[in-house]
Amino acid sequence: MTIQLDSRIQCPHCGFSRTEQMPTDACVWFWECPECGVLIKPKPGDCCVYCSYADTPCPPIQAGDGDCCQSNHEVNRS
Repeated sequence: MTIQLDSRIQCPHCGFSRTEQMPTDACVWFWECPECGVLIKPKPGDCCVYCSYADTPCPPIQAGDGDCCQSNHEVNRS
């Protein structure tokens, strides 16, 4: 199975979206929208912002690992 690292994430506040490369070694628990500055976090039950607000789930979920990010939370403020 090929893991897709590029994912289009969209801010739920202003609708801004862009394609970003997801990390394979960390969970992105927060994402700051570069357009409006809102800091988003995963929806309840989701493991990361990509699983909540992007068109492609995070690499561990794609690989079928289930619990993607038990304790590694990364702030991505790109």
